[in-house]
Amino acid sequence: MKLRYVILYVESPRETISFYQQAFGVEVGMITETGDYGEMTTGETTLSFSSLSLMESLGKSPAPADANRPCFEIAFQTEDVAGSLAKALAAGAELVQEVKQEPWGQTTSYVRDQNGFLIEICSAVTAPA
Repeated sequence: MKLRYVILYVESPRETISFYQQAFGVEVGMITETGDYGEMTTGETTLSFSSLSLMESLGKSPAPADANRPCFEIAFQTEDVAGSLAKALAAGAELVQEVKQEPWGQTTSYVRDQNGFLIEICSAVTAPA
């Protein structure tokens, strides 16, 4: 078995996908004609967005994300954490944590998107010297 999709429930998949394109350079995989579901190409696992209204019509009761009380995070790995953070902020992301060197050999920063999802922008983990 392999992890194929991560689907986040948002108000507007189209707007969210546009933000992720600008903020993180992630490519659009597809968006339905109605615009209530879309996917972004991120490698092995697809990052997807489904509208809250679609999920409600399917009998689900989605709750909005809360970056102040997150139950998960999305992490984008990059070789330029500071530059990627600046790009995300310019696209409208809200700063949660500035760039920080972690004791486990990783550089991290955090933002939240317009839906309240917590997003880590990080380097690969390297063994501390």
